Amino acid sequence: MQKVDVQGLSCPMPVIRCKKAMDQGANDLLVVGTSQVSKENVAKLAHSQGYTVNITKDEKDSWEMVLHK
Repeated sequence: MQKVDVQGLSCPMPVIRCKKAMDQGANDLLVVGTSQVSKENVAKLAHSQGYTVNITKDEKDSWEMVLHK
């Protein structure tokens, strides 16, 4: 599983980093971030690319999600 750390980044950087990993063929991603807007945008990207989204941690300033294709 490839880890994509987008903590402290604001959009569009988290989406760009996740899209880059997806384009490189990653089927499983662990995405770690802090911004709630980024969480929503990464989830939207994942769904549009055919990935399932499982949010494993969801706190005010910290979240993690597993994306699987």
